[in-house]
Amino acid sequence: MTDACIRAVVEAIHSSPYQAVIYLSGGASLVLGSLLSVPGASNTVLEAVIPYSRMSTIQLLGKIPSQFCSQQTAEEMALLAYNRALKLSRPGSPVLGVGFTGSLASTRPKLGEHRFYMSTRTADRLWMSTVTLAKGLRTREEEERVASRVLLKAIANACKVPATSISELTESDVSDECEKQFNEDQELEQLINGQICFKIYPFCSEAYTSAERKIILPGSFNPLHDGHLKLMEVATRISGGGYPCFEISAVNADKPPLSVSEIKNRVKQFEKVGKSVIISNQPLFYKKAELFPGSAFVIGADTAVRLINRKYYDGDYNKMLKILNGCKETGCTFLVGGRSVDGAFKVLEDLDVPEELKDMFISIPAEQFRMDISSTELRKRSGM
Repeated sequence: MTDACIRAVVEAIHSSPYQAVIYLSGGASLVLGSLLSVPGASNTVLEAVIPYSRMSTIQLLGKIPSQFCSQQTAEEMALLAYNRALKLSRPGSPVLGVGFTGSLASTRPKLGEHRFYMSTRTADRLWMSTVTLAKGLRTREEEERVASRVLLKAIANACKVPATSISELTESDVSDECEKQFNEDQELEQLINGQICFKIYPFCSEAYTSAERKIILPGSFNPLHDGHLKLMEVATRISGGGYPCFEISAVNADKPPLSVSEIKNRVKQFEKVGKSVIISNQPLFYKKAELFPGSAFVIGADTAVRLINRKYYDGDYNKMLKILNGCKETGCTFLVGGRSVDGAFKVLEDLDVPEELKDMFISIPAEQFRMDISSTELRKRSGM
């Protein structure tokens, strides 16, 4: 296997639209050199983490695994990497999570097998592989090279890049792999259940795909109406650009979660008007801020009132400040449009925003946007 062949595969990976987060433990570190040494790596690699110690792996997984080197651990690492890639990727880019855990030759003779486990996760596919290497056939450096090339092949396959020639396994080695395919319904069920953090439907025009900052208008959109579209248009202009997308939480703090069919019906509204929409599983703004750091959230004055009301923080003013300052630290801002509050039309300037939070709130002037109608009123009028 020549360096030129590996470089050609890596160049094809970098030319694919996939953006990846890679978690490696116990081997395959040479794959990072292969990926990062070829120009265009920033197109593909969002983040690479090597949780090499046991404590590092425990902190990554959020638990003590039953086995550190196992198929289950590799699969869990890939899922964590996939969710991390969703948060870091450009809006609308397909993402890839990669998990690897190995037990290769070391300074001391191993009683058990020399083996490694790999998993890759995309929106519609989970792939897993177990490789047992012939014991005593290779040095640690040689096992490291084999593991790295087998993992590079797996990354290429996940990016839909042909890489059949990348393999240094022999007949003495044992390889076993399997995969699960997901349809859209299954992906949404995983989102509702909390396995994946969000799904984006990038119906927006290509003009916005290079923008990294998101401008997010959360709501139930039952139904979507012209007021929502106008508010997003004005907010995008005021914020100076970004990737505009609407956001629906499949999970509600006070109601049962939306069903898959309900989500798909609401998504269809955005497809018709060519606007991107995110389906998340976080109903609370401080959690949305963690999911979408650096974003500008577009809200009405009625939502802003609730956001700064200590009643929603167990009546604790300091708790409110702490949580909202946490949102501020993620780089998030709130663009506030005028809305009816307790029967009176109010704008941001009418609200009592704490001094230390004022720079996080930006007013959308009433002369640029005013929405007196709501989805609730539209449902009542239509008898829904």
